[in-house]
Amino acid sequence: MKSVWYTKRGWIVLIHAIVWIALFSLPFLLRPDKHDYTLRDILSYVAGNAVWIIFFYCNALLFIPRLLNKNLYGRYIVMLLCAYLFILVIQAVLFYYKSGEVQRLQLRTHLIFNFLLFLFFAASSLAYRLIVDKTRADSLAKDRENENLKTELSLLRSQASPHFMFNVLNNMVALARKKSDLLEPSLIKLSSLIRYTVYEADEETVQLDKEIEYLESYIDLQRQRFGNNVLFNIILQEPSQPYAIEPMLLIPFVENAIKHGTGFVENAHIIVDLKVEKNTLFFYVKNKYSEVTEEVKDKTSGIGLANVQRRLNLLYNHNHDLQIEKKDGWFSVLLTLNLH
Repeated sequence: MKSVWYTKRGWIVLIHAIVWIALFSLPFLLRPDKHDYTLRDILSYVAGNAVWIIFFYCNALLFIPRLLNKNLYGRYIVMLLCAYLFILVIQAVLFYYKSGEVQRLQLRTHLIFNFLLFLFFAASSLAYRLIVDKTRADSLAKDRENENLKTELSLLRSQASPHFMFNVLNNMVALARKKSDLLEPSLIKLSSLIRYTVYEADEETVQLDKEIEYLESYIDLQRQRFGNNVLFNIILQEPSQPYAIEPMLLIPFVENAIKHGTGFVENAHIIVDLKVEKNTLFFYVKNKYSEVTEEVKDKTSGIGLANVQRRLNLLYNHNHDLQIEKKDGWFSVLLTLNLH
């Protein structure tokens, strides 16, 4: 997963540097009329601010992850107290370096002022650490989600291919038993279908015209299998421009129509209509079904539609609409897919 620009180390360092410079430049910006700073003043100010920066990162990168996040609250409080006392000493030394007079250092003011700054930087570093941990956790969760989706899609594709192959092999067996002259051209079509499932189905997307060609070959095999026993009305319009689509996405609808629209169904009729208008795919599949005789389902029944519905939700989410209707002896499916 590609990281965005502001998560890269170089940009992080630059952003932190800008924030620190802006923060510690405020006293100079708020008092632009005062310019009588000596070298000692500047060095003391820079060193004093460096102490707070060091404390900020020690708390964010060491104390919190190694103590607070491991529920070692006692040790964490002790480390904060030690850090506070160390800062008091350092700031007192810097004050003496700047003024050269110990007597001018007021202990109470020194304690309160540094304590307030200590609370500010402790809270800031804690907030920073929480934000960093949350961002990393979200990124890790997103990466895991993407990996899970890839794994699930791979599994769904591997389910679709064998399910289809079982049906086609049954067609070949039927033709062989009939000793049909159509067996040889059917085997040629089958080899092209196998080539598609082996070399194309593993890709993330395929050209829509290849998917349509795949549908045509599959339907031709089914026509040869059923002959005049099933009426096929097929309209597959070639798209006017190239579009990409998830491989093996449309075939389960046709498989389902043929599986449940033949056999015990009288006057079996299969309708398939595909067209693309304004970057939108309209795929309509309709078949008759028997309301009197329920077909005995095998163990693979239902895999096709459940599989493709899951894949549509994973890949196209809000960019598709699937309408399934069972009415008056007809089972119909209308898939509307945004190809942009």
